[in-house]
Amino acid sequence: METEKKELSYFRLRLQELLDTSYPELRGNTGFIDQRSQDAAFTYQEAFKSGNSIEQCDMVADFVLFEGLHFSKFDTIFQVVCEEFDTIMADEELRPFALKMMSVCEPVFGGYELTDDFAYTTDYDLLYTELIGTIQLWIEDHGLQ
Repeated sequence: METEKKELSYFRLRLQELLDTSYPELRGNTGFIDQRSQDAAFTYQEAFKSGNSIEQCDMVADFVLFEGLHFSKFDTIFQVVCEEFDTIMADEELRPFALKMMSVCEPVFGGYELTDDFAYTTDYDLLYTELIGTIQLWIEDHGLQ
């Protein structure tokens, strides 16, 4: 890969990795992935043409690539499952169970303004507690199946 031009596939792979890990609801959205990757590659190239260092080019491209993807609903649910329900299921069941809880917990997130720095607010603790309750009630109604 040339230092002055990062290929589109580089940005696509980085974004896809984040989506696979933290945003399962977006991982199949090829339009989103294509657009973000193209925008990041273009931003990188323009920053480089303007005389910025490689580090600065990477920083502005990352800003475009990951904009709005700093607070993950899935990561939050997964954290709740791992910290609060890990004693009632095997480790290999935690992620699949958290994925299942995405649709169950979605209404809970509607009561909060989810900004990139939401995890550092006092409302995060309230959300966390609500998620525990929602998941606990679901388990009581449906079991772990």
